[in-house]
Amino acid sequence: MRNFYNFMEEKITPVAAKLSNQRHLSSVRDGLIMAMPLLIIGSFFLILAYLPISGYPELMENIFGGNWQTKLTYPVSVTYDIMALLVSFGIAYRLAEKYGTIDALMTGIFSMVCFALTIPQHVMFTPEGAQKALEVGGVLPTAQLGSQGLFVAIVISLLSTEIYRFFYEKDFVIKMPDSVPPAVWKSFSALIPGSITILVIWGLRLLIEITPFESMNNIVSIIIGIPMQYVGGTLLGMIVIVSLIGVLWSIGLHGDAILSAFTTPIWLKSMDENRIALEAGKELPNIITHDFYYLFIVPGGTGATLAIVILMLWRSKSKQMKELGKVAAPASAFNISEPVIFGVPIVLNPYLFIPFLLTPIILVIVTYYAMDLGLVAKTAGIALPWTTPPIISGYLSTGGKISGSVMQIVNILIALIMYYPFFRIWDKQKYKEESSSMNEKTKQDVEMTL
Repeated sequence: MRNFYNFMEEKITPVAAKLSNQRHLSSVRDGLIMAMPLLIIGSFFLILAYLPISGYPELMENIFGGNWQTKLTYPVSVTYDIMALLVSFGIAYRLAEKYGTIDALMTGIFSMVCFALTIPQHVMFTPEGAQKALEVGGVLPTAQLGSQGLFVAIVISLLSTEIYRFFYEKDFVIKMPDSVPPAVWKSFSALIPGSITILVIWGLRLLIEITPFESMNNIVSIIIGIPMQYVGGTLLGMIVIVSLIGVLWSIGLHGDAILSAFTTPIWLKSMDENRIALEAGKELPNIITHDFYYLFIVPGGTGATLAIVILMLWRSKSKQMKELGKVAAPASAFNISEPVIFGVPIVLNPYLFIPFLLTPIILVIVTYYAMDLGLVAKTAGIALPWTTPPIISGYLSTGGKISGSVMQIVNILIALIMYYPFFRIWDKQKYKEESSSMNEKTKQDVEMTL
């Protein structure tokens, strides 16, 4: 183990540090972190809306006027469902700050406008009782403003900032007298570079619209999603799926949301086949089901991030990581991973990319063979809320078999082992940053005293 640490410190850490400090990558990371407070707030409401308690949905339907499960999701909609819009501002803002030659606020505003410009402003709507779907215009679909639009938001925020900066630094600006207030001249100086930026992104959208893809989000969904139709419920296919989900999340793209349109029908069908077999008293035919992935492979959320939360609470020296662990723990216990993914962050983090990608793959293999050999009961087709905490969900999803809970405990331990060496290096890096900042502050205080 010590040799592994030495290898990581000598070979991997310098490369990872260089990537972490690269201007564009660090801006993406910092911009994503800006959205984290809202995600944490939204996650608490999400937990309350879907508490995995028997009779809870019925209670929410009948108390205080009813429909409270839906009402509790209102704050979720205005946090999670505009995540990409917030990020498009945050990334551009942070990148402009790093350049220091352009106004960060105006750059962020233009980036947000450019991102919204890439989204087709219409949705398909089927009125109750109608036979045909209608197209409703003049709206921005929240699916593309939320996590599904993150990758496009990242690309557009970086591209729009670079276009804006290029023309601003080339002095394509309206000059104002020195007597004009800063707020006014900053707004006027943004007119020309901002207009050119919007024209370029508008032209890009028009070009994409004449292709079969029609929109930038469709490019992502089609290229990645179509192969998933042919993967099915095989072990190899499952490895491919969790690998793609990990890669997509690591670049800020909601892998689960993109692939679920193709995997969910397959997994739900397999789950229902197990239910039918259970009711008929026959052997359960399928190992890979909807519950197999959501309840066994990703404890704490995508990437099995419950392990990171445990490490933050248990082994972290960094105050930042320890405090984040306290904040993220309630959400992680209910399999909500966004506070960890965007808070640590894991997105574009070269230190944690390897365990985030490999841990689910290992859990798939271990869990699959444990069920195939009969050591662990297969999921019995019992539909559980995805927010059901680990250990409880393992017992319930296997039809009341203790082996399901044991398997989840084993998977959490495996995840802890996988994440620990990488997390230790990341935590050490954050601790050094905090110590350096503290020393600098102490030095400044001493100088001020003198």
